[in-house]
Amino acid sequence: MKYLLGIDIGTSATKTVLFDEAFEVIASSTQEYPMYQPHNGWAEQRAEDWRDAVLKTIKDVVKTSGVAGEDIAGVGLSGQMHGLVMLDEQNEVIRPSIIWCDQRTAKECEEITQKVGAERLIEITANPALTGFTASKILWVRNNEPENYAKCRHILLPKDYIRFILTGEYATEVSDASGMQLLDVPKRQWSAEVLEKLDIDPAMLAKVYESPEVTGTILPDIAKATGLSEKTVVVGGAGDNAAAAVGTGIVQDGRAFTTIGTSGVVYAHSSKITIDPKGRVHTFCCAVPGCWHVMGVTQGAGLSLKWFRDQFCGDYVEEAKKQGVNVYDLMGKDAATVPVGSNKLIYLPYLMGERTPHLDPDCRGVFFGLSAIHTKKDMIRAVMEGVSYSLKNCADILYGMGVTIDEMMACGGGGTSPLWRQMLADLYGCDDKTIVSQEGPALGVAILAAVGAGLYSDVVSACAKAVTTDQSCPPIPENQKEYPKYYEVYNDLYGCLKEEYKKLASI
Repeated sequence: MKYLLGIDIGTSATKTVLFDEAFEVIASSTQEYPMYQPHNGWAEQRAEDWRDAVLKTIKDVVKTSGVAGEDIAGVGLSGQMHGLVMLDEQNEVIRPSIIWCDQRTAKECEEITQKVGAERLIEITANPALTGFTASKILWVRNNEPENYAKCRHILLPKDYIRFILTGEYATEVSDASGMQLLDVPKRQWSAEVLEKLDIDPAMLAKVYESPEVTGTILPDIAKATGLSEKTVVVGGAGDNAAAAVGTGIVQDGRAFTTIGTSGVVYAHSSKITIDPKGRVHTFCCAVPGCWHVMGVTQGAGLSLKWFRDQFCGDYVEEAKKQGVNVYDLMGKDAATVPVGSNKLIYLPYLMGERTPHLDPDCRGVFFGLSAIHTKKDMIRAVMEGVSYSLKNCADILYGMGVTIDEMMACGGGGTSPLWRQMLADLYGCDDKTIVSQEGPALGVAILAAVGAGLYSDVVSACAKAVTTDQSCPPIPENQKEYPKYYEVYNDLYGCLKEEYKKLASI
């Protein structure tokens, strides 16, 4: 029996899962770490925290499982996208990683657009210049920390820094590299034109692979520290959303998923490249060789509910501890007693600015319609509905682009919530399904590792073995009649507040 390791380097934690070759979970381990916000709109993490978490969790699962290192055939890496890791000539991390939800780079986005040209940038990278993407972060360091930029010899994404730690190789793959804004997305290679116009040395970038390709093997010292074998291969892996797509079977046309993690995503597979000329949704290479995906992103999805829990729900946290249950389950049960529309309370989930559909780093969260009748459970439901409205915005744009969605899957932490799944089914107007496995990105990259290790011939056939549908949540007709009234108000609010957001940001 051969085994596979799926490692998901997320924003709040790293989760490492050991699977057998039939993709049954053998052991798993999770290690959390903090996010730092030195200023409003900034977001950073320590790459060393990711490293320590990965090494600990690998060691944990190998020890717990009792599986011999030589029987672990492959490792797949998934990770939060867009983060900037800069290494000096000694391969030491130069500064904390500026991560995906950081919003400091508005000026650098203007610089990129001016140097490359708005239309040309979308033609090459399939996206407009965005504050969340890596290219603008690179320019920000060059413009604001020239001493750090001068030290930089290698630029890596979060999961690719972990790859370097495990294998000593400077490598990335097409799905994650698509989010750097330096890749020619139609051609699936670094864009010499963009790099030249932005004056970024291509020698600092990693070699680009397809997601199931082998990028290296485990270093001797890492093998000794973790229990892995030096013969264990490490494949390209995928950015978190592309990995989640593989882990939920979204590897063929007509299939899509919604994930509610820290951020939220509506993601659809496409065998041909489809680009929104307005840049409201992202087109990236996907983890299936020769294919792409289109996705809309809500910056503050699960983050919104976590923020509300941390700031206002200490009573729920204590009660959950007493009962030995998940605090979100208690919050969701109370929110389910509130009617559709949260008693006329609407929440805008813009805690970290917003990508789809507004592309606005200055917008911020709002409770609209708050009155003395509202209780904490009304506000919890309003937060969940507001995130759902934002995800509906994403889906509407995909439909408008002609992307076919016959089947919607739910994943991420929020996808385990029956109430959230029901909201999405009601708003999308189609069944919202889950799969038996809850491992998402970790399963996705384990599937890629299985292909790279030669256990399966391709990604689609491996998914057919690994992915089984579990629950199906159909829309409730009465809810479908009610939600459009509130969705219309939700959509109007951004237009009403757009200029006020700018004023507030300028103070």
